[in-house]
Amino acid sequence: MQKENTYILAIESSCDDTSAAVFCNDKKLSNIIASQKVHEAYGGVVPELASRAHQQNIVPVVNQAIKEAGIEKYQLNAIAYTQGPGLLGSLLVGASFAKSLALALDIPLIEVNHMQAHILAHFIDDEAQKKPEFPFLGITISGGHTQIVQVDDYFTMKVIGETLDDAIGEAFDKCGKMLQLPYPAGPHIDRLAKEGNPQRFQFSEPKVDGLNFSFSGLKTAVLYFLRRETKANPNFIKENITDICASLQYTVVTILMNKINKAIKKTDINRVAIGGGVSANSGIRNALINAQEKGKLEAFIPKFEYCTDNAGMIAIVGYYKYIQQRHLDNSRENLQLASARSKF
Repeated sequence: MQKENTYILAIESSCDDTSAAVFCNDKKLSNIIASQKVHEAYGGVVPELASRAHQQNIVPVVNQAIKEAGIEKYQLNAIAYTQGPGLLGSLLVGASFAKSLALALDIPLIEVNHMQAHILAHFIDDEAQKKPEFPFLGITISGGHTQIVQVDDYFTMKVIGETLDDAIGEAFDKCGKMLQLPYPAGPHIDRLAKEGNPQRFQFSEPKVDGLNFSFSGLKTAVLYFLRRETKANPNFIKENITDICASLQYTVVTILMNKINKAIKKTDINRVAIGGGVSANSGIRNALINAQEKGKLEAFIPKFEYCTDNAGMIAIVGYYKYIQQRHLDNSRENLQLASARSKF
């Protein structure tokens, strides 16, 4: 039975951010994130280095989350943690810590699907964002995933479209590497795109049936384009970096919005909620806002804090599972996110 105040400690360690959060019911008391800078030198996340950094970070991060929340460990009702998808070594660090602490405190342990959490982050009680009504279309866009999910209830979801190869964030990072931008490249491309002409260079949109995506062709097109132009002018990238980024981002946003519009027509659901690290991209946010202003859809855009991997989104799923006593049921839920491409 739900208590007047339910305190959930959540742990997220799916990739390269170590995060812990404490919620009182559906409201955030703390949401601490420790990022790992070590991967910048390699142009991508190195799994072994990530798991070692998680081991160093997890104790201080959890301690800080509990301290900032202003509660004692004995007040916790349950511990939620990311079960997957993600990097195996990183996940093991978070899972092992969560299981050990739950056992020591003799409280329930709640497993959370990482992608489900990105979608349900919209239900965190925060005045900076609004909660969508069911049903709605959840668009998960990150470094490892690109999905269109029909969300009929908190725990009734179905993937109706996903990437066949590269994820949207992966495409940004790989193109950014060609442009000699720092990792992760997405925020740098977004920043530079604001200063460029999105119509300067044309990149074709991949032809993919249904609601699925493909970004590998776009990545290859950018590669050949840069090879051709730099052969003629070695300073081409430096001299045209803002226009290249603006044109690349415009193409990615166009691909995404075309699929969203297609999904709206197919499902007759016009509520669209984005989630994942790439949902922080200003081009995507502006495109959704413009579509909403034209009456084409109702957009739900998360607070920046809940876009990237964070324990707050794990906590909200843990809270709803706890009050519905789903942590007591070992049967598989009606959640078709198992087909999601994991990061390992």
